[in-house]
Amino acid sequence: MNIVQSLPRVALIAGPTASGKSALAMDLAAAHDGVVVNADSAQVYANLRILSARPTVEDEARVPHRLFGYIDGAESCSAARWATDAQHVIAEVQVAGKLPILVGGTGLYLRTLLDGIAPVPDIDPAIRAEVRALPVAQAHARLQQADPEAAARLAPADTTRVARALEVALSTGRTLAQWQAHKEGGIADRIDLIPLILLPDRDWLLARCDARAEAMMQDGAVAEVEALLARPDITPNLSVRRAIGVAEIADWLAGRIAREQALDALRLATRQYAKRQYTWFRNQSPPGWPRIEATETSNYAASYDRLLQL
Repeated sequence: MNIVQSLPRVALIAGPTASGKSALAMDLAAAHDGVVVNADSAQVYANLRILSARPTVEDEARVPHRLFGYIDGAESCSAARWATDAQHVIAEVQVAGKLPILVGGTGLYLRTLLDGIAPVPDIDPAIRAEVRALPVAQAHARLQQADPEAAARLAPADTTRVARALEVALSTGRTLAQWQAHKEGGIADRIDLIPLILLPDRDWLLARCDARAEAMMQDGAVAEVEALLARPDITPNLSVRRAIGVAEIADWLAGRIAREQALDALRLATRQYAKRQYTWFRNQSPPGWPRIEATETSNYAASYDRLLQL
């Protein structure tokens, strides 16, 4: 008996923004009695339907969707929280006899779900406060002593990752890499994963990014940002306020830039995000995961249908 084939199937469609993931996921859900499960860090927020390009109300009525817009922006969603929620949803969908179809472009979320997370204990608050108060250059210098491998790997100006590596080393006496070598909680060995990575022609992709940015400005993104800014409980440090488009539109609303400048900034930010995702999925996803480089989304479904028949 083939052990892999006896495991419950989970489909996965990943790739950069504007590559056609959502449309393909809905087509597959309709054809294979599936449920579309969000794996995008911005689309978890209820406040960002337009700016995150979340499925429309009509899309959600066409086929079942889960983990879209289920968190208020006053909360922050970590990869660990999403992975726990996704495990529960996948189990529910499987019990119902349907096919879970993960779709999204947040590689960290997918990696956490599949491979698990490092069981790093809570960081000593005093150490965390000390590390976060250091200028990044000093933090990197201390990291060279506490974790030379991390210091060599991380850019000296990467404030967040340098601080994280240093606080882990100082608080636990072990490097972050040592903790990450023993990840726990992943589901990769408990499912038959059927992945597909969409890596379309870059010029085609970037043109779609530009068109999406213009549509967002016209179709409600401005109202979404106004609503966020009006809420005192959604402070600038929260993840939802750092979503692409929020700062650009906020600058326009505050009169710091003109509308066309805000649109240009949104176009640029969307393009840069798509390029980062493209590079991540091309280089960081497992080599055995099939990649499709078609430039028309209509070409995707047949390829995925073939995978489902294997």
